[in-house]
Amino acid sequence: MASTRSQVRNVAIIAHVDHGKTTLVDSLLSIAGAFERGEGDTAQALDSGDLERERGITITSKPTALVHGDVRINLVDTPGHADFGGEVERVLNMVDAVLLIVDAVEGPMPQTRFVTEKAVARGLRVLLVVNKIDRAAAEPHRAVDATFDLLAALDASEEQLDFPVVYTSAVERYAMNDPEGDRLDMAVVLDMIVEHAPAPSVDLDGPPAMWISTLMHDPYLGYLAIGRIRAGRIEVGRRLALMRPEPREAEAGGAVASEESSGEVAATCAEVFRVSKILGFQGLRRFELDAAEAGDIVAVAGMGTLQVGDTLTSEDPEQRTVFPALTVDPPTLTMRFRVNDGPFAGQEGQFVTSRKIRERLMREIKSNVALQVEDTESPEEFEVRGRGELHLSVLIETMRREGYELCVSKPRVILHRHEHGITEPYERVVAQCDSEYAGTIIERLGKHGEMLAMEEDGPGRTRMEFRVPTRSLIGYRSEFLTQTRGTGVLSSIFDGYGRYLGPLKQRSHGVIIVLERGETITYSLHRLQERGVLFVGPQVQVYPGMIIGAHSRDTDIIVNPCHTKKLTNIRSAGADEKLFLTPARELSLEQALAFIEDDELVEVTPKNLRLRKRVLDHNLRKREEKRVAELGAAS
Repeated sequence: MASTRSQVRNVAIIAHVDHGKTTLVDSLLSIAGAFERGEGDTAQALDSGDLERERGITITSKPTALVHGDVRINLVDTPGHADFGGEVERVLNMVDAVLLIVDAVEGPMPQTRFVTEKAVARGLRVLLVVNKIDRAAAEPHRAVDATFDLLAALDASEEQLDFPVVYTSAVERYAMNDPEGDRLDMAVVLDMIVEHAPAPSVDLDGPPAMWISTLMHDPYLGYLAIGRIRAGRIEVGRRLALMRPEPREAEAGGAVASEESSGEVAATCAEVFRVSKILGFQGLRRFELDAAEAGDIVAVAGMGTLQVGDTLTSEDPEQRTVFPALTVDPPTLTMRFRVNDGPFAGQEGQFVTSRKIRERLMREIKSNVALQVEDTESPEEFEVRGRGELHLSVLIETMRREGYELCVSKPRVILHRHEHGITEPYERVVAQCDSEYAGTIIERLGKHGEMLAMEEDGPGRTRMEFRVPTRSLIGYRSEFLTQTRGTGVLSSIFDGYGRYLGPLKQRSHGVIIVLERGETITYSLHRLQERGVLFVGPQVQVYPGMIIGAHSRDTDIIVNPCHTKKLTNIRSAGADEKLFLTPARELSLEQALAFIEDDELVEVTPKNLRLRKRVLDHNLRKREEKRVAELGAAS
């Protein structure tokens, strides 16, 4: 029989990138006394991964819990970047309300719309926090009005449109019920959650049922299934069935499955297991529980296999509840991951074989529901599809840090072919920058895209909105920062498929290719730097087919950067003058992926990133280029 647990609240925190949601969680943890108990660092507390701390973004969702008065508040910090939308979508299965954080200056952004649309579709109550009210250009009332307009455009219900508001500065650790009112502590946010977030509706007496929203793997406990218990009670030592629903085809713009509309779900019993541990969350720590009941968000251990979207339920076939498979928006980019076959293969990485790479990718798709991995015609190569450039580059960087060594190809958009022709993915892009740079941005994004809106965004600032093919945005973020001298903010969100624009020329220049294996010499590099921009400095090991720079012309050149100066016993006036090298341009992983063409690869190892031709042998490469040119001429 359904009832509510009045002493529990389950809330997800959602926002655009860099609107302060992780900082807000830090401040709420501080109010709850987590840091006083020495549970962790006081900054980016839930961003536990090195990549998350370095990039300043949240990549994986993480649950925590606070006790405010006599109410236990389960909070889930979620990614704000659209590339990690798979994380956001499945986390919404665990909660009854969302804490929507909006920047007091920028207001709702494209990715705010993406996440909020998912929450509105599920009927979740919206609680608004207008953050960063301490900023000089803050317009908190305008941010509230813009949020109302956004919810109205998303067909929100009357209850969702009647949202409560709190104004905060998470970094300064104060909150206000009114922007002209008195400064209070951050407990005001917790008061709003307790008062306005609905208590979970549960069936405490029914058979156990838990929908797995995310998972972890512990070296001692094995798989940990994390989710919200929907019905019944789970105790340590109890036998449960692990049910795996049959996968369903995701549609473009698809949403998370809802158990209310699921009906009969086809599923198979993956295993029956005994619960070995139940872990609750409090602040930054996990603690053991003897039992948990409907409405709780917990981690359960004991199963031998696990995937996101599985259901834990009664071992009795007559009392089983099965939730539908999770569906997420489809991937838009694809890349090839392959074994490193270069001369330096195996020298810097721990895991280098195709078997190890495949095992790692297959392990990733168990928890990363927005990722797809397929075998190809070659056993040494795998096709990996993701939600965007950042989604795929984070996976590559994570594997690199774990000791994997591999080569990856240029990201390509996934085209759709149907009776009306070919379509390609488009992004809705919002660019904010100083007005003096607006012309450059319009010229670049308007080349292949369409400008939708342009308005003043405060004194000396301009806000522009475009609809642009995904292809033309690959690698553009770093270029955008250069064009705006670091003053710009760029955000984008998948906006559906549109007309295919045909081939787009990505690179206007050729590359500088190494002739033979050796170590780069200052003498040779000094001569070569006149031919283009170099990516390597002196005393770097190189090999034939490796790319060490961008040629100033549109053709590739093959050079020998290891050539030493011939020694003679004759001194000349300039014989001993010092050679000065322009500092080499070091490419990040995202820049390297954006730079390469279809016949090139990025070699990724734990110690180095190298650019190379797919075919290293110069003679074979020339033959292949000639063959491709002849085929093109014949067609």
